[in-house]
Amino acid sequence: MLTVRKARESEFDIIMGIYALAREFMAETGNPNQWGKTKPAPEQIKEDIENGICHVICDGEEVHGVFALCEGTDPTYLYIENGEWMNDETYVTIHRIAGDQKAHGIFTVAMEYCKKYADNIRIDTHEDNRVMRNILAKHGFSQRGIIYLKNGEPRIAFQWCKRGNAQ
Repeated sequence: MLTVRKARESEFDIIMGIYALAREFMAETGNPNQWGKTKPAPEQIKEDIENGICHVICDGEEVHGVFALCEGTDPTYLYIENGEWMNDETYVTIHRIAGDQKAHGIFTVAMEYCKKYADNIRIDTHEDNRVMRNILAKHGFSQRGIIYLKNGEPRIAFQWCKRGNAQ
């Protein structure tokens, strides 16, 4: 059974290995630019672990997935183009989610975990990330518009709300 817990510093290399596999998978499925060959940066992951926002998805002690769960306002979500958020209520944001392709249901497990923290969940992805866009649709996320990262790159923004995703 897959479970979620906060990542340990000792798992840094395992986590970076999962991201390497995810970058390869993204490139193979038509999304070579979202993370390129270097994202997420090792410094970002170390910071995520230190700040307690990096979570791993495990089967026993074996790590199969990773994601950052951020609480509070995400500055990159303050401006949304060609759409709007469903509400302005408190939300959590999922960032940097990836799996090792050995365990299935990584996103489902992360989603169930995040639902414990908020009735609103936001996430974004690259236009070319069709795999993630399909996963988000299957899990009831509603496409909300375009947001921009700190470096100016656009991302498609999605939101899930416990009270439904009426457009």
